[in-house]
Amino acid sequence: MGMDNLRTLVIWFFLMSCMRTTTSSDSLGMAQYIRDGESLVSAGGSSELGFFSPGTSTSRYLGVWYRDTSGNPTVVWVANRERPLHNKSGVLQFSKMGILQLLDETNNTVWSSNISSKSWSNSIARILDSGNLVVTNGKNIYNSSFLWQSFDYPCDTLMPGMKIGWNFVTGQEKYVSSWKSEEDPAVGEYTIKIDPRGYPQIMVMKGSLISFRGGSWNGLYFTGSPSQNTQTFRSNFVLNGKEVYYEFEMLDTSIFTVLKEYPSGNGQYLVWTSQTRNKVQVTQVANQGGCERYAYCGSNAICIVDSNVAICKCLKGYIPNPSFPKPQNMSYWSNGCERQVALSCNNTNSFLRYTGIKLPDTSSSWYSEIMNLQECQKFCLKNCSCSAYSSLDIRNGGSGCLIWFHNLTDIIQFSQGGQDLYLKVPSSELAANGHGNIKQKKVGIAVGVIIFGLITCVSIMIIHPGTRKIIYREKQMQEDIDLPAFNFSVLAKATEKFSSSNKLGEGGFGEVYKGTLTDGQELAIKRLSKKSGQGLEEFKTEVALMAKLQHRNLVKLLGFCIQGVEKILVYEYMPNKSLDYFISDEIRRKLLDWPKRFNIISGIARGLLYLHQDSRLRIIHRDLKTSNILLDANLNPKISDFGLARTFLGDQVEANTNRIAGTYGYMPPEYAVHGQFSMKSDVFSYGVIVLELLSGKKNREFSDPENYLNLLGHAWRLWTDDRPLELLDELLKGCTHSEVIRCIQVGLLCVQQRPEDRPDMLSVVLMLNGEKLLPKPKVPGFYIERGVTIEVDTLSGNGTPFSANEISMTLLNAR
Repeated sequence: MGMDNLRTLVIWFFLMSCMRTTTSSDSLGMAQYIRDGESLVSAGGSSELGFFSPGTSTSRYLGVWYRDTSGNPTVVWVANRERPLHNKSGVLQFSKMGILQLLDETNNTVWSSNISSKSWSNSIARILDSGNLVVTNGKNIYNSSFLWQSFDYPCDTLMPGMKIGWNFVTGQEKYVSSWKSEEDPAVGEYTIKIDPRGYPQIMVMKGSLISFRGGSWNGLYFTGSPSQNTQTFRSNFVLNGKEVYYEFEMLDTSIFTVLKEYPSGNGQYLVWTSQTRNKVQVTQVANQGGCERYAYCGSNAICIVDSNVAICKCLKGYIPNPSFPKPQNMSYWSNGCERQVALSCNNTNSFLRYTGIKLPDTSSSWYSEIMNLQECQKFCLKNCSCSAYSSLDIRNGGSGCLIWFHNLTDIIQFSQGGQDLYLKVPSSELAANGHGNIKQKKVGIAVGVIIFGLITCVSIMIIHPGTRKIIYREKQMQEDIDLPAFNFSVLAKATEKFSSSNKLGEGGFGEVYKGTLTDGQELAIKRLSKKSGQGLEEFKTEVALMAKLQHRNLVKLLGFCIQGVEKILVYEYMPNKSLDYFISDEIRRKLLDWPKRFNIISGIARGLLYLHQDSRLRIIHRDLKTSNILLDANLNPKISDFGLARTFLGDQVEANTNRIAGTYGYMPPEYAVHGQFSMKSDVFSYGVIVLELLSGKKNREFSDPENYLNLLGHAWRLWTDDRPLELLDELLKGCTHSEVIRCIQVGLLCVQQRPEDRPDMLSVVLMLNGEKLLPKPKVPGFYIERGVTIEVDTLSGNGTPFSANEISMTLLNAR
């Protein structure tokens, strides 16, 4: 053997022996492993990854613990908490695909990171001082961009930098869960999690029941923890369309804190000094007894701690629930209270202010980040179901609006801290309880306001009739609609003065911009063009309709602005733009696999069913098209743009108009030619959208040179030739053929010539989700073949052929 080869072999053996020594290292490479008895120690020496047995148990687990001088390490994370090892033969290593895995004595995988690295040959596992086990690319092991991290999979301990909450895009929930017992780290009864319902709040759950409610976030702390120490650590609460989560970070580097949930359900803050690694403090989060027990006093009652004794009192205007026996101890009852005098649905109600309050359960609440407290009060006063309101954020004097409906649950009166709650009570109740002077003051103020208003109105009428008209119009608009009115300057600032860089799109009635408020909330702002055909009535129609419509498949209207000649609508922001944005682009269309397309088809159908049948008003959209179907972060469809919508009363099913406005390619024949519209008009438009989504082609842009077919005609020809699957987008793979054929048939049924042949939306929803045989479709509307269009006169039933190149749309305002 040559000297060079010998030197190479010696170096190789030396390197391998170094790799096997992992006890004092903070990283693990692809060629390395950790056996039971070995460990990884973080660079600062405060955290360690290795094998352990809890208490007197003989089961072995791979975990992370904090090292301190007491000799009793605090375990903060366990990998195989549900699958213990039964001897000391466990091995932690990387698989050939770069997956970190824990193997037992038979080389079976007990636990794995379950995420393969794209650069698996360079993967490095490291334990950080924070207690986070991370997998990074070996080219830069100190890169903060992790391929995988244990912080994404919390156990019983919330550590600085670890998040709990929801990712609305992926649907993943992160939460802390207790051990089953002191010697069994399997998932126990208690969890600490974020409840995303209503205005999100932090909860401690025992199984499916609420044990303790930390409350909603008010900008500084959760309302159930007003005494939180903000000097040593800072809490961060994030809520937007993509996620909601809570995390905290240390401000004082000389100490280290974690929140641990124990099998008993008690949570504790554990504190160490970073220099000596001594555990110096254990602080109870909540004893979960008395007032801290969820709904201790029941609904509409307030719990007060007096000399360490919990006392229950009904809120003003409420009495103990008479449906239950009167408790012997009147300082406690769990059956709650009910109103003594019911609220009337008019302006004879007032508000009573409570201070130092843990706000009620917000799981059924409504909130707005853009309202101020005065607007919040006005909204609550007008809403018959509103029972109380408060500020959403208490910083800088308070902002936002948080509103409760009906019962108020889990309220605590604190001796220090807390915030204001405004309870809605009958004015007569206040007067009867020594608050008559408030009523008198209000009467006096009202008289003064009326006199001042009369003087102002007279002055305006004398000064300028045009100004009088504009002010009256704006005032009337705000009175008619229960939505916040934005100031134009706020919207201009949010869109950087309606900069073209923030422009999302443009329609026949105006332009849409992305706006970002100072608090980070993203909005879609529709600024109506001064030259558009939509006047004040169309604008008012869209605002009035959207204010009353609430459905998961309809875009939510957040507010409006009418200032001078400006007419602006403010919607929730849809990050994935419109369905048209995807269909018209071959690359983006690849993101719409079959499950997503079917979900979009079904979602639009449910939204239309709500408009036509389930909402309080029967609404015809009249301009349904792919650009008016917006997609949220999860690609769920939401119907938008109600500027052309019309309402039907009672049993009305159709109407006529002399002003035809819509989009060519989506309008049915009876509307385009005769101005006749009905719910079946929307059904036709829906059918076009279904066929476009299935084929990946636009009806108006599609052409078949051989047969002069549009998309509807092409789909019909393939159907009659028993070749329906040829319509399917070539980018779609792995779909169920029977499901696709059913959708094609539903689309063709919706675009039939005669309105009476088309199904209603209830039938469409049932067809999409059923297995029964469907009716055979008839010839579609605007069916073009070999240069001839067959347009059925929907009034007489006679077919009239005319040249395909000379189609006349009288009075058509195409958008």
